[in-house]
Amino acid sequence: MMDDCIFCQIVAGDIPSRTVYEDDAVLAFLDANPLAPGHTLVIPKAHHETMADLPEDAASDVFAALHRLTPAVEAAVDAPASTVAFNNGEEAGQEVPHVHGHIVPRFSDDGGRPIHALFGDRPDLADDELADIATAIEDAA
Repeated sequence: MMDDCIFCQIVAGDIPSRTVYEDDAVLAFLDANPLAPGHTLVIPKAHHETMADLPEDAASDVFAALHRLTPAVEAAVDAPASTVAFNNGEEAGQEVPHVHGHIVPRFSDDGGRPIHALFGDRPDLADDELADIATAIEDAA
C-alpha cells in the first residue's frame, strides 16, 4: 500500500467507491470520471505502478476479473461492445500510478474511436527494422 495512492486509499476503505467486484486480490469500481455509463476500473489490491511491476500471478488475477466483468458491465448498461484497455506509464496517459484496467462500454453513437485513432502518423518501418524489433521483444520476454 502506498499512502499517497488514491487507489490504495480506495482499497483501504479510506476513500469511498462504487465497488462492483472484490476478491482477495482484485477490486473493481465505477470510474469517478466516467467516459461512458458503467465505465469500470479493475485494479490489483496490492500497489504496482505499471505492468512491468505487476507480478504474473497478480496480472492473471486482474485479467480474470476483467474477463468476468466485461460482459457484466456491458449487460448492466445495455452496451453492445466495450473497450478494455490499460494506460501503462505516464507517457501513455496513465494518470494514477497504480495498474488499472478500464472497461468502457461502447455504443454505436458514442463518438468514440478505435485505439488506432489515438495516434497520428504511423511509423514507416522497413522489414529489417521490424525483424530487429521482433527479435528484441522475443529476447526480452
